[in-house]
Amino acid sequence: MKINLSFAPNQIGTELNIYSCFNKTNEGKPAAGKKAATKSEKVLVNNHWSEEVAEAFAHAVASKHYKGDLGETFALTLVNGQSAIILGLGDKTKLTNEIVRRQIAHIYKAVSGRYEDATIHLDGFLVKGNQEATLGAIVESLHMTAYVFDRHLSTKKTAKLQSITLHTSEKKTSAKKFEAAITEATKVGESITVAKNFVNEAPNILNSETYAKEIEKDAKSLKGVKIKVLGVPELKKEKMGMFLSVNAGSAYGARLVHLTYTPSKATAKTKHIALVGKGLTFDTGGYSLKPGASMMNMKFDMAGSATVYAAFRAAVLLQLPVKISCYLGMTDNAVNEKATMPDSIVTARNGKTVEILNTDAEGRLVLGDVVNYACDSKPDALIDAATLTGAVLVALGSEVCGLFTNNQKLADSLIKSAKNTDEYMWQLPIIDEHKNDMKAIVADLKNIGGSGNGGSAKGAAFIEYFVEPGIAWAHLDIAGIGDSQGHLPYCSPKGASGLVIRTLVDYLKNV
Repeated sequence: MKINLSFAPNQIGTELNIYSCFNKTNEGKPAAGKKAATKSEKVLVNNHWSEEVAEAFAHAVASKHYKGDLGETFALTLVNGQSAIILGLGDKTKLTNEIVRRQIAHIYKAVSGRYEDATIHLDGFLVKGNQEATLGAIVESLHMTAYVFDRHLSTKKTAKLQSITLHTSEKKTSAKKFEAAITEATKVGESITVAKNFVNEAPNILNSETYAKEIEKDAKSLKGVKIKVLGVPELKKEKMGMFLSVNAGSAYGARLVHLTYTPSKATAKTKHIALVGKGLTFDTGGYSLKPGASMMNMKFDMAGSATVYAAFRAAVLLQLPVKISCYLGMTDNAVNEKATMPDSIVTARNGKTVEILNTDAEGRLVLGDVVNYACDSKPDALIDAATLTGAVLVALGSEVCGLFTNNQKLADSLIKSAKNTDEYMWQLPIIDEHKNDMKAIVADLKNIGGSGNGGSAKGAAFIEYFVEPGIAWAHLDIAGIGDSQGHLPYCSPKGASGLVIRTLVDYLKNV
């Protein structure tokens, strides 16, 4: 999709013009000699319309029924033959970036199959005092809503709408900051698309070996990035016994992709952030086999790795002034005669022994070793993302990302970034009882708790055992929000969501 910015004073020559409309409620005044007020009524607020639109609307007989309520649309044909759609945004005083993001998604879906080009008239969409952020939200919405995964379809799902002009009557002095907002949102949107393509890919195509190669191929195009890929021999040298135990039953070798971005003007004071992602390209549960219904969609179990890579990728494209290391632990969890059996005991990279009571609690085994490896670089903060537990859905539903941490300042920063980007994140506790429940009798630790309660917190508590002292760490459990977010119109009802990437990019911008 091509997105243009226009400050032209005249009407843009596209097939479709999209305008907003607001409303306000006029409270009736008591009639003379009466105590009761007359009935209140909604009045349209449309002073940002062009003369052509205002005239066409006035001449439309049915326009008398239009109230400008949120999501309400009205179609017009202008005198020059162009089409126009009026999109209701309700009370202007309640307008937010997320309302704009969602409504742009709705209107894109409604028109993308009918028009080749369109103009969104920005003046009625930009939130006052927050114009660049709203503009970014519009561009993000367009990229995310337009996304389709059709690479395996014999007939591609190509939208007719391929060109969108963002038109404003703002002074051209705003051009530089508006163009910067569009560029930034485009780079983030494109990186979200990369993540979605990885997550949606079939597991017989995307395995640990092919995944690592695809990441390496994409990362080579990024400025200032160094790439290191560790295979099974290197993982053995690193003594990653937990990671390798998950890979034991696989037909494909485990991979740890280590990416490092250093900004061009880095100094000793430059912050260093480590991002770690769980990359289980498919999870059968191992010998603790999942039921058939639960095994479907387990190709999504690498969404954590795709999420942190996309955030890393966007940050590099934006050339943010922060050093970022990205670690992606890749394998599948399969079953063969070499697969790890329940009751096995393995030794983690940091020397702790772990009793594997359930081979379906494998993500924490991979993350434990990779997180410990990431600690060697002594980052200022370490954030991991994983589709770790179904328990987080029980706690927070499928719409909210669970956050666990050993550092409240880091948690506050991530929650602030989530709010900045209109994403849902909620902090959950790791208490001493959770940590103690992960201790075993015949080994230092076990990979599941003594009961099914508090499963997401205990999974996080297990990972914390592999975080080196003094390192600020946060764990994002994205099992609920990694896919199928149909309540958000800019996300696919089925398939990768691309959520939390915007939160991480905002965090990296403001660290």
